[in-house]
Amino acid sequence: MIKNNAEEIENKDPSFAELGINQPILTVLGKMKFTTPTPIQREAIPVAITGQDLIGVAQTGTGKTLAFGIPMVQRLPSLNGKGLILLPTRELALQVEENLRSFGGAFGLKTVALIGGQAISNQIFALKRRPNIIVATPGRLIDHIKRRTVSLTDVKILVLDEADMMFDMGFAPQIEEVLLTVPKLRQTMLFSATMPPAIVKLAAKHLKTPIHIEMAPSGTTAKLVDQEMYIVKKEDKFIQLEKILKVYQGSVLIFTRTKHGAANLAKSLIAIHQQAVEIHSNLSFGRRRLAMADFKSKKSRILVATDIAARGIDVSGIELVVNYNLPDNADDYVHRIGRTGRAGLTGKAISFATPDQLKDIRSIERVINQTFNLTKFAELDKSTSVFSSHSSSGRRTSFNRNNRPSGRSGGFGSTSRPSGFSSRPASRFGSSSSFGSDKPAASTSFGKTSTRPATSSSGVSSYKPASRFGGSGTVSSFKGKSSFSHGGGFKGKSGGARSSGFKNFSKSTGRRP
Repeated sequence: MIKNNAEEIENKDPSFAELGINQPILTVLGKMKFTTPTPIQREAIPVAITGQDLIGVAQTGTGKTLAFGIPMVQRLPSLNGKGLILLPTRELALQVEENLRSFGGAFGLKTVALIGGQAISNQIFALKRRPNIIVATPGRLIDHIKRRTVSLTDVKILVLDEADMMFDMGFAPQIEEVLLTVPKLRQTMLFSATMPPAIVKLAAKHLKTPIHIEMAPSGTTAKLVDQEMYIVKKEDKFIQLEKILKVYQGSVLIFTRTKHGAANLAKSLIAIHQQAVEIHSNLSFGRRRLAMADFKSKKSRILVATDIAARGIDVSGIELVVNYNLPDNADDYVHRIGRTGRAGLTGKAISFATPDQLKDIRSIERVINQTFNLTKFAELDKSTSVFSSHSSSGRRTSFNRNNRPSGRSGGFGSTSRPSGFSSRPASRFGSSSSFGSDKPAASTSFGKTSTRPATSSSGVSSYKPASRFGGSGTVSSFKGKSSFSHGGGFKGKSGGARSSGFKNFSKSTGRRP
């Protein structure tokens, strides 16, 4: 059975009291200031409370912890057993355990986190206290199983959270071992942002006629995130980033492709007096927690991260996400930019692509079912130091459909409408309305306000010059196509292909950090 009610429930605003939650839990929710359930909570909680298996497809940061946590806390006292939650990273496991401890503690439920990077002796001691809920990463849980320091024979509720990420990180064998260890008579809840074939196969094998709840189709990006894609040479990325950081003064999350790239970029940012920290798997667990604490407290306004950290970051109010490197997997683009534009706030996502990454851009477009209006940054003045505080004499050139410059070039980002998406209607999401970029509305263009005109009947819109980092020029956008050239020139054409089902359109082409 499949329930896809994302569009239907948008205009509904039920309370937790309508979801079958008992009064003691409702009282605690009220004290914790939880008043209105999120979409995934509205759909998953009534199903989970009945004890049915379920599959929840939802992005990170949508409230999944309470979606499975509330039913677990309500059902466990009558089941005479324990709950087990598997997550891919230490940060996520600690985050979930802390939330459930503060929530379930009101009912006398004990929790424990079994993760690497912490003394296993302390965990063994905590397990002897017979916790009601175990939150674990697959690797450390297997360690305890082999040491016979944990018993899973009385697990009544099993949750696999961020299942696709666990598979991406190579935990499939450990997950399979856990599934063969826990009792067959149990409730299983699986949550995932995407449903690749491996996850579909696992669900078919280990879940019993699950209810399928899909709140956001695979590839859905946040509606309140304004996305831009720029073509920029590798050696010019940093100086463009430096200029962008002068415009955006709030919290900034920057993604790199590798651990070494994250470390080097963080050092470069610190060298230009930016408050930056890094988070990746080369750092000790303690240093990662310290970096996250500094970022959350605004002590450091910039966090440089790898994809592994993407779904473990739960920080409100991130103003800007920068993809300094495009991800290896197109689905990771969705996870990255999902860190901004949350809780009803608007957000911004800026991505850098090199001239030879047209194929990667197209893969992302297929996953999100939207088309970028690509804008190319021309080569920068090589006499300008990367760490110079002076403005660059580089140019950004816009190209029309014939791959010819469509306007004058000036300073960084010649004046243009910020590139975004085409005017194709959002039919993928069950709506005939067009994307926000179609609406003639005043938009701030880095220092000057310009009006975005509607696309003409010919499909081409020419935008009046508007100051954007101090240059002048024009950018053309047109339906369904994006083209640019570099050096000898090449051009790409996007016909707006749609993604279907759970198909992955981009496979990893390099090592994952």
